[in-house]
Amino acid sequence: MPIVTDPSTTFVEINGRATEADPLLFEMLSGEGHFTAMQVRGGRVRGLGFHLNRLDAASRELFGVELDGELVRGRIRHALRGGSQDAAVRVYVYDPEPGDGPVTVVTVRPPVPEPEAARRLRSVAYQRPAAHLKHLGGFGQGYHLRRVRQEGFDEALLVAPDGAVAEGAVTNIGFVEGGTVVWPDAPALQGTTMLVLRQELDRTGIPWTQRPVHTDDLPSFDGAFVANSQGVAAVSAIDDTPYPADAELVRTVRGLYRDAPWDEI
Repeated sequence: MPIVTDPSTTFVEINGRATEADPLLFEMLSGEGHFTAMQVRGGRVRGLGFHLNRLDAASRELFGVELDGELVRGRIRHALRGGSQDAAVRVYVYDPEPGDGPVTVVTVRPPVPEPEAARRLRSVAYQRPAAHLKHLGGFGQGYHLRRVRQEGFDEALLVAPDGAVAEGAVTNIGFVEGGTVVWPDAPALQGTTMLVLRQELDRTGIPWTQRPVHTDDLPSFDGAFVANSQGVAAVSAIDDTPYPADAELVRTVRGLYRDAPWDEI
């Protein structure tokens, strides 16, 4: 191990290999920040305005500064330059340096196909802190997601101690009641895909409502689906409650998302 003679220098090793101790590294490791995730196809994304509004609102709340949407768009375009215009993109935002704007980190990975298979959910007693933010403190939801997947389920359904349904570990959940979509009214992230779906439901005149949903209510619904940046998937069961994966309104909702407009980045 090298001898560090400068007291202002921090030495870092990752997997036994020394790495430059860029100050941003410690900001990223702190878990203090927020992000948005999107699937980009042909340099376009669904619900771009929702993504940009989310990043700006969270930056204002967490850091007291605005985050210009055009700046974010430019940095995403820059990250995509010279590569495929189909990608899974994330924009992370960290605390700004004094006098500077928020620090943004854009990651680009291969695209993820939209889900086809129905999902099985397992309910767990957990709620995300500051659930309205897509923040980096995701250990709790990740822990429960790994546990339920080890038990053969696809997603964890987060519920309050009184049984109030909130959201999935990495999804929003919607229920079907006749010809109406029901979104749970509980502390949860306003996911971009959910917002796009609400916009498309309004456009096509399909009614939706938001009201409290408890685990005791689950057998009364005619179907369910989950939604996140990867797309929309039918739900075939929550715990011991089965749902028809081919429920008509679930098929309609999935079709609405597939046909939703794409915005140029």
